[in-house]
Amino acid sequence: MIDLHTHSTASDGTDAPGELIRKAAEQGLSAVAITDHDTTAGWDEAAQAAQQSGIALVRGAELSCDVGEAHVHMLAYLYDPQATTLLAMLASIRQARLTRLMVMTQNIAADYPVTWQDVQAHTEPGATVGRPHIADALISAGVVRDRGQAFSTMLSPSAPYYVPYYAPSAQDMIAAVVGAGGVPVIAHAFARKRGKIVSAEDIAALAEAGMLGIEVNHRDNAPEDRALLQGLADDLGLFVTGSSDYHGHGKPNRLAEFTTTPEVLEQIEAAGRLPVLR
Repeated sequence: MIDLHTHSTASDGTDAPGELIRKAAEQGLSAVAITDHDTTAGWDEAAQAAQQSGIALVRGAELSCDVGEAHVHMLAYLYDPQATTLLAMLASIRQARLTRLMVMTQNIAADYPVTWQDVQAHTEPGATVGRPHIADALISAGVVRDRGQAFSTMLSPSAPYYVPYYAPSAQDMIAAVVGAGGVPVIAHAFARKRGKIVSAEDIAALAEAGMLGIEVNHRDNAPEDRALLQGLADDLGLFVTGSSDYHGHGKPNRLAEFTTTPEVLEQIEAAGRLPVLR
């Protein structure tokens, strides 16, 4: 079994990178990708744990970008982490995330007993920060019961506390990933509950720009939308992945609830600059 989308405490997951890899191995996965938001901070710890656990590791990240008014995430696999254009782009995104989180926390603090220090207490040093960290502070303060409630209410884009943040265009992100030798795959493209989604025409344009795959099999893509995305992938010559988007106990997603075929992993490795660590 191969799971190509997971998160650790290097962003908004609740398992340390090494713990995440050990859990994946214990559950019988043959390969797993670590794809924290806009960072490679968990790669080294994950690589060490993978070597010890006997599981193949795909190094990657989930990168923030926009298509018009739709905020999308681009999974990038096996790229050079020192590529200067992508490094600079991700540094700008992380700073925008930090500024946005501080403002959102200030907004919420006007009505609820949550401070920036409370949010920081739920964030690992150097981790990419995001709304889940505010959610964890709200849980600790007894304001909400879990991350799901926080996201459906106070952290929703329709909430008065919400603040958007800068992200580059998906075309620019794809160009940077490809320039770094990476493999770009759009994540949960039809996740309608998350907000505005991309169109079939948008996906075709992204394929023209160099995107190589679509994450079709994901719990946030409804079954009928998975069929639509599979058809798009077939028409555009893109490969299809399946992934859990595991975050530890922060979300209900379970490791290997959706998986990717070995043949697709071979395609990803053939297209990437870095090897899969085995």
